[in-house]
Amino acid sequence: MPGRVAIVTGAGGDIGRAIAATLLADGYAVLVADIREGAARATAEALKGEGRVVEASACDITDLASVAAMAATARGLGAVVALVNNAGGVTSASLQEATAGDFRADLALNLEGAFNVFKAVEADLKANRGAIVNIASVNGLGVFGHPGYSAAKAALIHLTHMLAVEYGKFGRRANAVAPGTVATAAWRARAEANPNVFEEARRWYPLGRVARTEDIANAVSFLLSDKAAAITGVCLPVDCGLTAGLADLARTFTQSSD
Repeated sequence: MPGRVAIVTGAGGDIGRAIAATLLADGYAVLVADIREGAARATAEALKGEGRVVEASACDITDLASVAAMAATARGLGAVVALVNNAGGVTSASLQEATAGDFRADLALNLEGAFNVFKAVEADLKANRGAIVNIASVNGLGVFGHPGYSAAKAALIHLTHMLAVEYGKFGRRANAVAPGTVATAAWRARAEANPNVFEEARRWYPLGRVARTEDIANAVSFLLSDKAAAITGVCLPVDCGLTAGLADLARTFTQSSD
């Protein structure tokens, strides 16, 4: 795909870096964007290799001027054909501790930020029959804490539906990926507070493990590829079965060890 550019926001983090690496292997030129310029540059440097085109961009997705500058940098690499809205973050863990400011901040970052980036490359994706993958969360499908973040991710899933329906006539596809727990640096504070947090989480997952960053990246790669040419408007949970059902609860209801 010479000159075919994929934008990955939040690429300074573990999941974004894995997505960028996979898309580079798929043959895209990749713009890695992150609000932390150093993290974006570190990702780009780590992923550079023979025949690979990867560029870093400092970008605050809540700031329209910053987003416009990032989009211009992406166009300098070639035709923008893929957008992965991966940047996100959380503030309050519960409604009881959340402030109005916390809630607005979560909506701005996790929902409005994705919209801002989409609008900045809307014409490119339309002209190039591009594809979008929004990184949502199982928090957008059920109640797992972090209210502002969860509400924003639920809205992001619905925005994905709207993109798929309204822009399908241009040949453009939009899908979402909803990760469950992924062992990343974002969990560092919780892991430091409770070193057994991942072991405790595993019991809720039918596969007996949490997802890896490459699991998320592989799902994104598929949804952007021609193998998913007839798939648009879906939210694909990559959650080791969490949203399918809870085995411990089923055993309680049935009193069966199976």
